[in-house]
Amino acid sequence: MRRANHTVVSEFVFLGLSDSWYIQLFLFVLSSIIYVASMLGNFLIVITVTSDPHLNSPMYFFLANLSFIDLGVSSVASPKMIYDLFKKCKVISFSGCITQIFFIHFFGGVEMVLLIAMAFDRYVAICKPLHYLTIMSPRICTAFLLAAWTIGFFHSVVQMAFIVNLPFCGPNELDSFYCDLPRFIKLACTNTYKLEFMVTANSGFISLGSFCILIISYIFILVTVRKHSSGGSSKALSTLSAHITVVILFFGPLIFIYTWPYPTSHLDKFLAVFDAVLTPFMNPVIYTFRNKEMKMAMRRLCSQIGSFRKIS
Repeated sequence: MRRANHTVVSEFVFLGLSDSWYIQLFLFVLSSIIYVASMLGNFLIVITVTSDPHLNSPMYFFLANLSFIDLGVSSVASPKMIYDLFKKCKVISFSGCITQIFFIHFFGGVEMVLLIAMAFDRYVAICKPLHYLTIMSPRICTAFLLAAWTIGFFHSVVQMAFIVNLPFCGPNELDSFYCDLPRFIKLACTNTYKLEFMVTANSGFISLGSFCILIISYIFILVTVRKHSSGGSSKALSTLSAHITVVILFFGPLIFIYTWPYPTSHLDKFLAVFDAVLTPFMNPVIYTFRNKEMKMAMRRLCSQIGSFRKIS
């Protein structure tokens, strides 16, 4: 009887980023270039690290896994956004919307733990260099990776358990270009105050807490580095600056989206584009151009591919 009295929503309509044809054309070209570059860049990092024996340290192990996760992050929302830019009616099914939310939080949770693992790796390398190989053993690196995937999975599943059975009877318009929890929950035909608090606690406070822990740890590492004046310390500073930049780019939009109590449509959309499109692209750029070993390894890989093509 309750279903007969309500229109059950089976799909959602995205309002998109802009109604201007010129802005849509600009976004289409820019987003397409960034998406392709992001996929190629992250894929190149994964192939380079896995194929080059010189890059067998824990730092590059975590970097390859971060790039692998960024391949997933790039593919959750960007292809749909690019495809929808010139469509008058931007529609996604209910199951498609739930799937997007699941993978956004799954990949986000995994990346969060990987960034913490990379910070711990740099702490051990700089503050306890004599014990580095003992502490950051292959077993510990594998444990970090398993923990990242497990935490990411449970972080996402816990939220899915609360929202998958929510009643939706209209409206079904999302003022965004992809599905995510804050706007999705507000469309439910029920009191969502507790659910919104759960989202803030699960995603917002976890992001804020992880960000504070990372920043404090990097400050502690930087203080340790400042006590040294050797060439090795300048290399460490270069590596740390790249890590800190990635942390700020990743957590900044997340903290604002999930903790700011007064959402603004234009700013939220800009941060969403930044988080879903630009961040996976910036990670390989930052780690590649700030790392001499990565650039040398990529040159070796390209030369090997060139030699193989000449022989064949």
